[in-house]
This record gives sequence, structure tokens and C-alpha cells, in this order.
Amino acid sequence: MAAENSKQFWKRSAKLPGSIQPVYGAQHPPLDPQLTKNFIKERSKVNTVPLKNKKASSFHEFARNTSDAWDIGDDEEEDFSSPSFQTLNSKVALATAAQVLENHSKLRVKPERSQSTTSDVPASYKVIKSSSDAQLSRNSSDTCLRNPLHKQQSLPLRPIIPLVARISDQNASGAPPMTVREKTRLEKFRQLLSSHNTDLDELRKYSWPGVPREVRPITWRLLSGYLPANTERRKLTLQRKREEYFGFIEQYYDSRNEEHHQDTYRQIHIDIPRTNPLIPLFQQPLVQEIFERILFIWAIRHPASGYVQGINDLVTPFFVVFLSEYVEEDVENFDVTNLSQDMLRSIEADSFWCMSKLLDGIQDNYTFAQPGIQKKVKALEELVSRIDEQVHNHFRRYEVEYLQFAFRWMNNLLMRELPLRCTIRLWDTYQSEPEGFSHFHLYVCAAFLIKWRKEILDEEDFQGLLMLLQNLPTIHWGNEEIGLLLAEAYRLKYMFADAPNHYRR
Repeated sequence: MAAENSKQFWKRSAKLPGSIQPVYGAQHPPLDPQLTKNFIKERSKVNTVPLKNKKASSFHEFARNTSDAWDIGDDEEEDFSSPSFQTLNSKVALATAAQVLENHSKLRVKPERSQSTTSDVPASYKVIKSSSDAQLSRNSSDTCLRNPLHKQQSLPLRPIIPLVARISDQNASGAPPMTVREKTRLEKFRQLLSSHNTDLDELRKYSWPGVPREVRPITWRLLSGYLPANTERRKLTLQRKREEYFGFIEQYYDSRNEEHHQDTYRQIHIDIPRTNPLIPLFQQPLVQEIFERILFIWAIRHPASGYVQGINDLVTPFFVVFLSEYVEEDVENFDVTNLSQDMLRSIEADSFWCMSKLLDGIQDNYTFAQPGIQKKVKALEELVSRIDEQVHNHFRRYEVEYLQFAFRWMNNLLMRELPLRCTIRLWDTYQSEPEGFSHFHLYVCAAFLIKWRKEILDEEDFQGLLMLLQNLPTIHWGNEEIGLLLAEAYRLKYMFADAPNHYRR
């Protein structure tokens, strides 16, 4: 019986033994398995479904998944030579391609004549399921409409960044022009920030639904408590804190080679290259040296916890936000050697102090035995048992423990589950909430879990559930999805935060 179950599991799973799979870890969220999963299911029906029915079913399912594939652009390479795609009947692919071409002819698009046959599936298109990502990819979409069957030869010679690694949000370069409402919000932010004494409560209220990219650096410094509200004191405070940080570098950094600090430095040195490996920015030696200094100095100054794996991720949002203050273009490919030494020192020191402020509020997550995380995982279990008993009982039925998936959610503040652009938007709200990182995060995790209730209930074994929960398909997420997630989290907080007995058994 066990052997049969094992056979069925591997038959259902896209992660076949011996196949090459993307490594999933602290550095980036997983690839969306939905498209491949659909094809795997079709392949499993080859010997059981009559040929005529199978073709019809395959066509409709394939057409649904690829209906907008030619409208998106060539942002991300897809491997159409994989076994999953080879299972499609050539007539099905031909019919689907003809349908898409007919749709484009209605749009009066005149594609260039292709030298390949129509049965060749374009290898540079992907399906985008999120309206937020459609905005992120609008420029490439327009280009693709002009020439849907060819990759444009006029693209800049720069590394192709997959969607999962794109940092830009809807207000970044390459996005549509700001609406009147967005311009009004930006003007309100500028008024608040330029006043003699910034009203922090008012700033938090305006920051909750997201901070405009142009004012995010100074807003984060203020909301984190790094900068004073008084404008006259800000310049001197920045100068003093930056000098203090580099004083720590001179005092402590050489001790990384001493015996009692070697283990800490070695672990940091190992973890840094693993941080966001899909984003070229974080693979630059100069950036990695900055991260090593920040993490080592923090560990030396906080001996109660020291360095814990996962803290390296928490530097990246601050680094990107403070870098954007000096960079107008998208930062994914930006070469930091183009910045002056003073600019780099300012980014490094500000990232250190803001990360330190964040960790001060959740340090019990990283002390011995990580008691803070264990308490939060238990609180998440109790909360889910009240707000969705069906999902909770489903976990119990298949012996899935919350600690097996939610530990990472608490340890890394969902950074391993979401693209970095989504984390930055999420932190706008966390810094606007009282105890956002330590308290509100619990309700965000609960809302995040229930978001996938249908997919969770569809899985009927331990392996399938764990694979789903560790590889949730969020690569297409943008500001819209994060806004909905935060709204649901706020609703849960409003219902349960002041009435904890409601979710205690």
C-alpha cells in the first residue's frame, strides 16, 4: 500500500526524481507551478481518455492558459522543450497558434513574416495572471503587440531579469504616468515631510496604503525612528549616525578573523551570495562587501542573539530603498561602482541603522531557541483554527504542523514567499502600524494562508501540502495583491487583536 501511495505521489508531482528544479530558499520566491501542473495532469490521462476527448480537453485548457501569452512580452524565457510541453499534440498547438494570430489580425497588427513553421511555439513568452504584473510589463507588452512572433532586436544589452526578481513597483520607472490621485498623494507627502516638525501620526496614516517611490527613503527613515521629526535636526543626526557606524567598522570589523568571531563571519560570508541570487545587483562584489559589514557589526553589537540565518534577507529592502534615492532607473541591474564613495557610505550606514531599529522590536525571534517565533507560530495556529476551521482540520488530518511552514514566514517576515517588490510595499504598511513587524505580521500571515485555502483543500496528502506551502505561486504578485492581503489582515486584526479569547480554545 505504501509503495502504491509513493508511486501515485511521484505520478502526480511535477518534481520527478532526477529532474532539475529551481533551488528554493531565502533568496527568492518559487516559480509558479500552476502551468506545468496542468500539463502534468493532462499527461497522466493519456492512456485513460479517448483520443478525441483528450484533444478537445487539452485544447480548451491550453487555450485558457495561453490566451494572453502573445500579449505580454519577452520578459522571461520559458523552456518549451521540457517534457511537459512536448506532450501537447502538434495539431493542438497549431490550432491555438492560428487562433491567437486571428485575434491579432483583428487588432490590425501586421507581424513580420516568420521563417519558422507555425507549429514552433515562441520561446520567449509567459502567461501573466495578475493585473498588477500587467502594469509592470506594459512597456514590453506594447512592444510585443507590434511584433508578436519575434524577440525585439533593439532591446538594451542588459541581463534579462525574470519577473520574480523585478523590484520596480507601479510607481517606478517604466510604469504608466501617475494619476491625479497619485500626484495629490505625493504632494501631500512632500508637504508633511517639509514641515518644520513632521506629524508622524499623519505620516503613518498616509503611508499605510503605500509610500510613493520618490519619498520612500526619507519616509522610511522617519517611520523607523532613525530620523527626528524636526527638520533642522535631520542633517546633523544623519551625519552623526553615519560617522558612528563607520566608527564601529574601524573598531570591530578587523576582529572577524579572530577565533571567537570566525564562525559568525564564516556563516555570514556563506549566506551573502545566496541573498536574492536572481537579482544582479546583489551579486556585485561591492554590494556583498557592504552586506558583510552590516551583518557582522550588528552581530557583534547584539551578542544575545548574534547572527542568525535569515537576518541577511532583512537588509535587502532597506538597501534597495536607500539606493533608489540616487538611482532613477530600475535598480536590478544598476552597477553600484557608478556611485560616489560618499553615496555608498550613506546607503550602507542608513541600511544598518534602520535594520537595527527593525530587529530591536523582534529580537526574541533570534535569541536562543527563538522563543518569539515559536509563540507567533502557535498564535497563528490558534487564529486559523477560529477563522477557517476547515483548513485547520485539513492540516490535522494529514499531520501537517504549522511549524513546518510558518517558521520561515516568521523568521524571514514572508520575504522568502514574496518577490522583493512586494516586500517593500508590505513594509510601507508594517512601518505605519504600531508593532507592525512584531504584531500585525501575525494577521498578515493568517490572511496569506487563507488566501490559498482552495489550493490547500485540493491537496490530499502530506507531501502535496508541504510542497504547496513551501512553493506558493506569488511570482506574479504586485501592489494590488499586497493591498488586498493587507486589507484582509487589518480586518482580522480588528476582529481578534482586542479580543484574544475569540481565537483561544
